Amino acid sequence: MNELLAKLWRIGKPLQWRLLWLVNAKFMCGITAVTRTEDGRVLLLRHRLWPADRQWGFPTGYANKGEKHEDTIVREVREETGLTVKVGRLLQVNSGFKLRIEIFYEATLIGGLDDLAVDGREVIDARLFAADALPDGMSEAHKRLIRGA
Repeated sequence: MNELLAKLWRIGKPLQWRLLWLVNAKFMCGITAVTRTEDGRVLLLRHRLWPADRQWGFPTGYANKGEKHEDTIVREVREETGLTVKVGRLLQVNSGFKLRIEIFYEATLIGGLDDLAVDGREVIDARLFAADALPDGMSEAHKRLIRGA
């Protein structure tokens, strides 16, 4: 059996990728933007679909199939707020979930809130906050990223 697998593996990349796809886990990539302004304030959204006791958090969403994570950040911020960001460095990866992985990038807000257009289906409010004046109803994990990033 091992010899057969080794021969199949050597046939070529298309077969290798199909075999890897069949035997490995499938999961969603949740991509989150820790978005700051040039003066250090952070962009937070009050998410309509999040639990009522912790609705405030970063712009976030799932990567589309074949989409680069950096492109996901730009797309999600644009869809949820109408704003433009420049993606920075990778901050954190959280794994161990059954069906998803969480990936956090830093991002810089370009142009301020002039083009703010909140997508009311997903977002109730969008505001800039100083790191020492964060809103109630925000997860501790997001607060740590603000203070430690």
